[in-house]
Amino acid sequence: MSGKADGMNYAPQGRAQPVVKPGDFVFAAAFLEHGHIYGQCNGLIEAGATLKWVYDADSKKVEAFAAKYPGVQVARSFDEILADPSVRLVAAAAVPCDRGPIGVRVMQAGKDYFTDKTPFTTLAQLEEARRVTAATGRKYMVYFSERLHVESAMHAGDLVHGGAIGRVIQVLGLGPHRLGKAGRPAWFFERAKYGGILCDIGSHQFEQFLFYSGAQDATVTQAAVGNFANADTPEFEDFGEASLVGDNGASNYIRVDWFTPAGLSTWGDGRTVILGTKGYIELRKYVDVARDRTGDHLYIVDDAGERHIPLAGQVGFPFFGQLILDCLHRTEKAMTQAHAFKAAELCLRAQAAARRLA
Repeated sequence: MSGKADGMNYAPQGRAQPVVKPGDFVFAAAFLEHGHIYGQCNGLIEAGATLKWVYDADSKKVEAFAAKYPGVQVARSFDEILADPSVRLVAAAAVPCDRGPIGVRVMQAGKDYFTDKTPFTTLAQLEEARRVTAATGRKYMVYFSERLHVESAMHAGDLVHGGAIGRVIQVLGLGPHRLGKAGRPAWFFERAKYGGILCDIGSHQFEQFLFYSGAQDATVTQAAVGNFANADTPEFEDFGEASLVGDNGASNYIRVDWFTPAGLSTWGDGRTVILGTKGYIELRKYVDVARDRTGDHLYIVDDAGERHIPLAGQVGFPFFGQLILDCLHRTEKAMTQAHAFKAAELCLRAQAAARRLA
């Protein structure tokens, strides 16, 4: 996997599992502000999609992208992509505050949209996207990579939804990240542009809570943010936590931070613990600390005993093929629109409710 030490350029690669023939599903990439665009494109291409266009105002970003994906056409403007009737979907990783308005333009042009997380920085953007998806019938899909591009997380979903640990009553999500401050763009530290830590990296955790617990909605019971070690960037938040209670009674606690130490072999020791009435699952997504530098370790404990299931290279990334088929057939097997929007809403509500820790 590329960029293992560096979360902003972490772009998982899996084996090709095409669901369509070459040319059957054409997409474009635009607004290359975050390295996640490479993960988005890798997943789609491995599932059989054809990358036709790239657009960004920064020629250096475009050159690097074209070197990675030879043969992609460089668009002179974003409008050139929107005007191409062969393009079915636009993948983008814009500055977070721009993601919502770009998605609205894409959907109004008759195309589906696949954005990096977090998908919005304000509730007004979310409401506008809800309105436009309803009016156009287009999709506003979100790259929640910490589940969709993690084999252990995908397999955990199969186990949980198959009843392996009974009814899920609590999900604990830990999302530490390495800051790599010197390599971050200016917008990364501006509150209005990145949305706050619970809105940004917290969005992964709220999405996973909804997915594993089966909750359709949730209430924020407490939230807090802080800036403990970055006084030179006062609008930045390097720590966040929140608790939710789902409409089905399941609870959630998340902690996200930018305090991954230099000694860790990967960009973050992401973990998820899913407690059920008949057992529990722990995911050690990117590393098994001091034991195994590979990721995708799933531990399950139930009445039958304790098991460790190494999943790297075993599951693949089925979301991307499902997304392509959903776009072609207008189905919702990869992710429902309601789920994507509810995860976005929860991170915005948690961010708005957060008290500031001194």
